[in-house]
Amino acid sequence: MSTMPASHGHNEACCNIPPVVSTGYSAKGTYDEVDGLKTYVTGPADATKGIVVIYDIFGYFDQTVQGADILATSHSQKYKVVIPDWFKGEPCPIEWYPPNNPEKQKNLGAFFGKNPPPGVAGKLPDYAKALGAKYPKIKSWGILGFCWGGKVVSLVTSSDANPFSIAAECHPAMVEPEDAKGIKVPLVMLASKEEPDDKVKQFEANLKGAKHVETFKDQIHGWMAARADLSNDRVKDEYTRGYKTVLDFFAKNWS
Repeated sequence: MSTMPASHGHNEACCNIPPVVSTGYSAKGTYDEVDGLKTYVTGPADATKGIVVIYDIFGYFDQTVQGADILATSHSQKYKVVIPDWFKGEPCPIEWYPPNNPEKQKNLGAFFGKNPPPGVAGKLPDYAKALGAKYPKIKSWGILGFCWGGKVVSLVTSSDANPFSIAAECHPAMVEPEDAKGIKVPLVMLASKEEPDDKVKQFEANLKGAKHVETFKDQIHGWMAARADLSNDRVKDEYTRGYKTVLDFFAKNWS
């Protein structure tokens, strides 16, 4: 484990925990193009609700793609789930983790600088319009973000142009309680043991609508996405429970 300090608002865990490469998962969806972006698409053709997943900085990892497939088909409510490739084929290379030398730290800092969450949050309203045109059966869209993507969720759902009806943040980076004051939709936040507990609690207190905020106290930052070591039974169980918690919240609070 390196000791690179927090960068561009990320916590130290986000900057230092390496991803776990899982193998053998066979994706259920396909890749398409939406609004000029390569997009992973999964879920039944007759779904009437959809979820936009904002991946973490490692992009299309097996664990994240598998999570999208879980969201699509693991509840009585079926969803169309999409993961747009905001990094356009250039996610953060896993070789930069752990960032245990100056070159890796410089590269990682530059990556965060090149891909600031406000930039993606600002593009999401137009992306959602393109989704609506491509998938007219979908009457309502939700959003879920991991790590870096969690900040994107906070920013877009607190904006005046928010196109989403419900939201989820899983092990979010850059937790800012002030963001919660403007969030206008039901939100579930699942934190790891490495998100700042005081900020998570204040974020929860500032949410005005329906909410579920829970800390998975023995899980690392990233346990539901690229850093999920699914060969570990405890991680696998909490990975599964995390997705079930999101789906249950969406089923209860998405009108």
